[in-house]
Amino acid sequence: MSEKTQVTQANSTPAKQDKGDQGYAKELKPRHIEMIAIGGSIGTGLFLGAGGRIAQGGAGLMFAYAICGVFAFLMVRALGELSVRRPSSGAFVSYAREFLGERGAYITGWMFFLDWSTTVMADITAVALYMHYWTLFQPVPQWIIALVALALVFALNMMSVKMYGEAEFWFALIKVATIVAFMVVAIVCIVTGAPVGDYTAGIGNITEHGGLLPMGLAPVLALTLGVVYAFGGTEMVGVAAGEAQDEAVKRLPHAINSMIIRIFVFYVGSVILMALVLPYTVYSKDQSPFVTFFAALGVPYADSIIQVVVLTAALSSLNAGLYATSRTLRSMAVAGTAPSFAKRMNKNHVPYGGIIITSVLGLFGVVLNAVLPSDAFDIVMNLAGIGIAGTWIMVLVTHLAFLKKVKAGEEERPAFRMPGAPVTNWVAIAFFAIVVLSGLADPAGRWTLALFGVVVVALVIGWYRVRGHIRGDLMDEILDDSTDEALEEN
Repeated sequence: MSEKTQVTQANSTPAKQDKGDQGYAKELKPRHIEMIAIGGSIGTGLFLGAGGRIAQGGAGLMFAYAICGVFAFLMVRALGELSVRRPSSGAFVSYAREFLGERGAYITGWMFFLDWSTTVMADITAVALYMHYWTLFQPVPQWIIALVALALVFALNMMSVKMYGEAEFWFALIKVATIVAFMVVAIVCIVTGAPVGDYTAGIGNITEHGGLLPMGLAPVLALTLGVVYAFGGTEMVGVAAGEAQDEAVKRLPHAINSMIIRIFVFYVGSVILMALVLPYTVYSKDQSPFVTFFAALGVPYADSIIQVVVLTAALSSLNAGLYATSRTLRSMAVAGTAPSFAKRMNKNHVPYGGIIITSVLGLFGVVLNAVLPSDAFDIVMNLAGIGIAGTWIMVLVTHLAFLKKVKAGEEERPAFRMPGAPVTNWVAIAFFAIVVLSGLADPAGRWTLALFGVVVVALVIGWYRVRGHIRGDLMDEILDDSTDEALEEN
């Protein structure tokens, strides 16, 4: 069945409109949506985080990426089904509002905000670490570089959504081109048995250094939270759909379906090649594995070129973080479950209030870089991983609520569906819950879970403070064009 037919069938059921979606400019083109889907699944989790995870778990890390990738894909298919049915800038918050009520929207929204506000901190940390690769910038304190990165992307996000889409298009294109270049060069090295630094590319880098699981299975399992963090951003396509042109919305099924291929090629494939070209002991959490490889290869200036590319990847993720959190905060602010300041939009139809709130929280990341520069990335990465897992669980729960209405005859499923639902929903929910609890096996993970416990308490207190001020009229049936115009006037 064609994508056009899928979308048409999705829209045949009377839809609803969330008043939180009003005021946005639908300026994202099909190529923007395609690249946002690609770029969202490739970020600092691969370009920086993979180095430390390989050093801890060895080549067996590929199994963690493969398994987490499958469940991430299932989540995105569930979100895709809801997005094709009704594109929304509020995305999972808006869908939770429709099928779970405002309490569900509150939990989903703040989980997502926890995810991306901490990811913003991780990304500015990554930028600072990347810049310190060059001797010229090493005298500059890490926190100053982090602050400059935050300021630059803040300015970019205050422009139109078209500017965001254009920036993400080129950021994603650079990331994909770099990974493809790495894979081609790595495969040539492996096939020819070329020297890479003090080693020879080939299977010996695995078999002669402890095999697939040199440290055992436990470290690989403990690293799954970090792997989930690496896939954070795959849900970004659902947010972008709300500001997409009609033609771009029709491309959603294709963009989502190709995600599983990208996950296995870019993530699993890259980890396998990294393990084959160099022993796991050579990699480090302080340096991108791509830089480690090209530096060992001895190609003139190749390591610096790759460093620029991974710097671009961090800026891309930071850009996406400010974009997504501002839309989510606005959706909640309209309902009364987030600060009213987040509702404000500028003349470019950009929710500047939410961008400012996230950026202010990003300053905590600057402070973290000043106080704990060596551990800043790992601390915020693990907390972001919990936020991602929590958001994805809520997406799957929302989809289950939607399926319940379908079964009752109150809703009609679009042709583009989550495979195996509702069974796959429950399996995926269980998996993500286990991933979060796996942090108990690691001392740093226990600290992260303890910190998350504080966040949960804050969320509960916050709910009891805002529940009496929530608007209950945000979801309206779309009957005709005059209804849409009336909504805009209000």
